[in-house]
Amino acid sequence: MTRRTVVVGAALLDADRLLAARRSAPPELAGRWELPGGKVEPGETPEAALVRELREELGVETEAGERVPGEWPLRSPYVLQVWTARLLPGSPDPKPLQDHDELRWLTRDELWDVEWLDQDVPAVQQLAAGWTP
Repeated sequence: MTRRTVVVGAALLDADRLLAARRSAPPELAGRWELPGGKVEPGETPEAALVRELREELGVETEAGERVPGEWPLRSPYVLQVWTARLLPGSPDPKPLQDHDELRWLTRDELWDVEWLDQDVPAVQQLAAGWTP
């Protein structure tokens, strides 16, 4: 049996807005939008990985919230799990430091104004369904 590796995606919420990040690499993903995040390292909880990845990719201090129901397959052996997160008081504004060239805060009405990566679409749909302003 192949061991699966969890990739955490952050539904970073701030004042009824969701943060989307545009990929700058690899070439086949560049220009498309995703929920920022990354792989859970051995011995790390998904929540800790989320906080670490957001610090590395966006330069922000965050707190993981609730897991969004569902799990979405990526290329084997990876699966995507999405967690809500919020900026901690005093955290700087997010900046695209790694793997991204633009960030955009989206309101619920703007969620589909960007071209999401295929694997992020079901997670964003799940977020939209459960969105409580």
